[in-house]
Amino acid sequence: MDRAFDFLHVNERESKPREKGITEIRGPYYDPMGPRELRDILDTMGEYVDIYKFSGGSFALMPEEAVEELIAVCHEYDVQVSTGGFVENVLVRDHDKVEQYVEEAGNLGFDIVEISSGFVAIDTDDLVALTEMVQQKGLKAKPEINVQFGAGGASSVEELESEAAIDPASAIREAQRHLDAGAYKIMVESEGITERVREWRTDVAFEIANEVGVENCVFEAADPEVFEWYIKNFGPEVNLFVDNSQIVELECMRSGLWGKKSSWGRITSFDPE
Repeated sequence: MDRAFDFLHVNERESKPREKGITEIRGPYYDPMGPRELRDILDTMGEYVDIYKFSGGSFALMPEEAVEELIAVCHEYDVQVSTGGFVENVLVRDHDKVEQYVEEAGNLGFDIVEISSGFVAIDTDDLVALTEMVQQKGLKAKPEINVQFGAGGASSVEELESEAAIDPASAIREAQRHLDAGAYKIMVESEGITERVREWRTDVAFEIANEVGVENCVFEAADPEVFEWYIKNFGPEVNLFVDNSQIVELECMRSGLWGKKSSWGRITSFDPE
């Protein structure tokens, strides 16, 4: 990339396709997003975006041509496209159409199927079978793990507190089984760790990173304070999922160009070559 002000220092980043320092961004969810807006985002910051994620089953409300066009724009900029965590809705409401859902994702051009389970009670064996099936269909499986039942929605702190928390050790064992089955990455939901909690459970984030491998995880970072914490503790190459409105701030922080009071001038990298 012919970067403006290329005489100014930035931390070195792997070129795409990256295995670390992945940035996944949210697509249509809080508001609509069409191909013109997406192209504007990727024209300016596409070098730093690795995955584009539809959220909340938004693709099921859109014209098929619009979904295909959004996917085509992403592929033009070497950005992979994820279904987001909608499969649990299919499991509950269209149980006999799960395989068809995965096949249709492949037909439309999706690259990644996220295997979510925040709202459903389901055996780990069944979730791992989904990971295997997605890969058999030629797509990448990206299972999510949770430490809070009800993760993945807009539930309040009080609503989540009424549900039992999940033992992080159980979530870690599930993640390891998915990786053994060939999963691409593990999505780590923020609810119960840094979102919808009265106090952050940073010990859980450390436990997951240490046991699953920070390189195997994509951590949901719901706001700048959260992704700053992840970068300060796991380095600028930690894999993060953010809203599309946060790409610039995140990349400025990863690159060492800018930061907040506690991170400004402290984020760096080292290339031994």
